[in-house]
Amino acid sequence: MLWSGSVSAHDPAAARTGGEVLLTINGAIAGGGDDGASTFDRARLEALPRTVFRTTTIWTDGVQTFEGVSLAVLLDAVGAKGTVIRAYALNDYHIDIPVSDAVSGGPIVAYLRNGSPMPRRDKGPLWVVYPYDSNVMYRTESVYARSIWQLDRMEILPE
Repeated sequence: MLWSGSVSAHDPAAARTGGEVLLTINGAIAGGGDDGASTFDRARLEALPRTVFRTTTIWTDGVQTFEGVSLAVLLDAVGAKGTVIRAYALNDYHIDIPVSDAVSGGPIVAYLRNGSPMPRRDKGPLWVVYPYDSNVMYRTESVYARSIWQLDRMEILPE
């Protein structure tokens, strides 16, 4: 696994993006724009420290390389102040992810798989991926259920 960098405190001035919005985070955050939401285009996601790991999944064949931003770094970037992340897919499917999952060596919001962006038809453009092979605790039905693909928004639920 490769882990890199650190994130400075949330930056309200960076709450808005210039490119196509891939991810919107709202709710109990400190780093939102005028409407309380923080949006991320690909450039803003890629500006955050990158995490890379290799793992197998139950949805793909063989070992895959995932690149993205760790959930912990992303939550720090928006100043999240909650205990639950309600993650939504493009089709409005949603799942609750405990903020306690957002640890170093934990899940990432992946924007590349095997070095390429993921198309919508193949779980993209964003996928919450855990390093399943690194810890048996990540190979459970509850964690698999949290591995939401086609992620497009997160609501941070207050404590």
